[in-house]
Formats: sequence, C-alpha cells, structure tokens
Amino acid sequence: MSAPGAITAFLEGEGRDGRGRTLFEVLAMDNDALERTHDYIQWLFPLREPSRAVPDAPVLIDAEVEAIRDSGMARIALAAATDRMDAFYRATHDWLMPNDHNHLRITRIIRSLRLLVGDAEADAFKAAILSRVEATRAPVSARSRGYWTTA
Repeated sequence: MSAPGAITAFLEGEGRDGRGRTLFEVLAMDNDALERTHDYIQWLFPLREPSRAVPDAPVLIDAEVEAIRDSGMARIALAAATDRMDAFYRATHDWLMPNDHNHLRITRIIRSLRLLVGDAEADAFKAAILSRVEATRAPVSARSRGYWTTA
C-alpha cells in the first residue's frame, strides 16, 4: 500500500513508486522493460481495488481520486502514460494471442482512465486496442474483449 497522496505525487512528477522510480523513469522504459516489469502499471493507472498481481501496489481512496481529477499535472501524466502504452501496444505483438497478462493491463488502463479522466479518453484507448486486434486478426479471447468492452 502507498501513503496517502503518494499516487497523486507520483502522477504529478514529484513522488516515486514503490520501487523508487519517478514517473519520468517509468515513461522512459523501453518496450522490453515494459513487458517484463509487472509493478508499474498500478502506479500509472491506479484503481480503487487492490491488485491481485502486485499485492503491495497502491490503491486509490476517494480523496485521492478527487485530487488526481483536480490536478492538471496528474491529468497530463495520465495522457502521457496513455500515449506510452498505446505506443507499446502498437509496437509489440506478443499480447495478440488468446490470453496474455497484457489483457489485464489493458482492462486496468481503460477502467483507470474512465475513473480519473473520463469516458472519452477511456473509450478512445479501448477503440485503439480493439482496432489493433481487428487489424491483425489476432485470436484475442472473447473473455478479454468482454472485459475491455465493459471496463
């Protein structure tokens, strides 16, 4: 768990994640590092629910949701994180299979964007992912697509 305000501070570029990385260090990770590292996505795209994959990941409380929504810097960071993950999913193809851990990440990104930024941004990211799946005719499971559709 994170200290109160730690997620907001991280997204505003003033704090560090659970491993001591800054927002800028995480956003600068190359695609290989993004693929093999499993504890950054909870900081870039936080939720109110605990992560099953990373038990000590931060969890949002209502006050922090409001702080992030009200922070221009945090909203810019969420836009930059969305752009980075969009670029990652456009540049890589290992996730374009029936089941992959990235499917959970995609669901988290959509849900976090919907909570913290708004429906338009969440739906735009979801549309980009579904477009990539359709364009490549990837065999992504109906279950994963369902989670993305309802996120």
